Amino acid sequence: MLAESGVAVTTGQVLESVKRKGPRITSLVTKRGTFVAQTFVDGSYEGDLMAAAGVDWTVGREGRAEFGESYAGKRYPKPTMKISGFDDAGGLLPLVTTAAAGPDEAGDEKLMTYSFRLCLTRDPADRVPFPEPARYDPARFELARRALAAGARVGFDLYPLPGGKSDGNNSIGGQISLGLIGGGNRWHAADADERRVIWEPHKQYTLEFLHFLQTDPAVPDKVRKRYAGLGLCRDEFPDTGHFPPALYVSESRQMKGVYVMSQKDIIDTPEKDDPIAISSFSIDSHDCQRAAVAGGGGVNEGTMFPVRGPGTGVGYAYHMPYQAILPRSEQCANLLVPVALSCTHVGISSLRIEGACMVIGQAAGVAAALAAKGDVAVQELPYPVLRGRLLAQGQVLDLPARAPPKAGP
Repeated sequence: MLAESGVAVTTGQVLESVKRKGPRITSLVTKRGTFVAQTFVDGSYEGDLMAAAGVDWTVGREGRAEFGESYAGKRYPKPTMKISGFDDAGGLLPLVTTAAAGPDEAGDEKLMTYSFRLCLTRDPADRVPFPEPARYDPARFELARRALAAGARVGFDLYPLPGGKSDGNNSIGGQISLGLIGGGNRWHAADADERRVIWEPHKQYTLEFLHFLQTDPAVPDKVRKRYAGLGLCRDEFPDTGHFPPALYVSESRQMKGVYVMSQKDIIDTPEKDDPIAISSFSIDSHDCQRAAVAGGGGVNEGTMFPVRGPGTGVGYAYHMPYQAILPRSEQCANLLVPVALSCTHVGISSLRIEGACMVIGQAAGVAAALAAKGDVAVQELPYPVLRGRLLAQGQVLDLPARAPPKAGP
């Protein structure tokens, strides 16, 4: 599609700085060149261009009172593990991030865990054994041994893919899984070199966890058998040793834009006057921290199990408003932000999915082109013009009727 549209793609460009004139970006500078445009789109998970342009942003979780969100603050849907999260000297065990999770109603700067999405197979013709982890330390998984002994869920989810392959994903319902809890909290603030440094411990943890599941005697036979025989796919990611080259950045910076999407926009007031797309993924957050409880017990905090429409089994359908991808006009007049967009942690827990990024990104690209053609600020682009162009391209902007809740017994 890019080739058909005449789009020139340049890869490996690392943003260094942004040049501005008043509220407009005039060019961005990378390590390999300078790029000039009338309108810019920041399609990154991290919002690096947005931040470099001086647009306000936030990171982490809001308190419940800030936007009146019942799902904000601290979340404890998983049972407390009946184990100690402390070692014999009273220190935190490895993989435990805190002994004080903070007040239930308060926000913080913690992010849902990052992990790799692993493409796996059991097919001997395609299977490549997992690389042996360097410096494997069995003591790192003492918490996992205690959790398994207490009957807690340790492992990861496998979703079927074509060609006899599986997608290995961090288990939202598991107590210990592929996500390195706390490992991505500083990702947004890091430059490209620092992100490579953060990336490596995530890979190391992933390989160690796989090794633990397949070899440790504390892993029950039925659990070990589930993961035995799995390996990386010979025909996937050959340039990176068949290991995924990208870390799954679940959330990062969020713009403080013209309109902030929050829980109410997903559940209570889904219809907007300026829709550019429809999203419908469940509100769904993975763990943000793992706490050791004084006196005994360990608890994962931050998970939001999928929040779905009553009686439907699927997420709420809701409008994505144009104003949520717009910076405030005094901060930047020619930038659109469709991924690190203006929303709360609860909001991004639904909007973070790739399908939403695609349809919102489509609208952002159309808006950028129309604003450039009309030589207007993105905030001044007439919505009817944008809507007409989106509809002409087949974008769906009418919400489906919401199914009524099923009657009780």
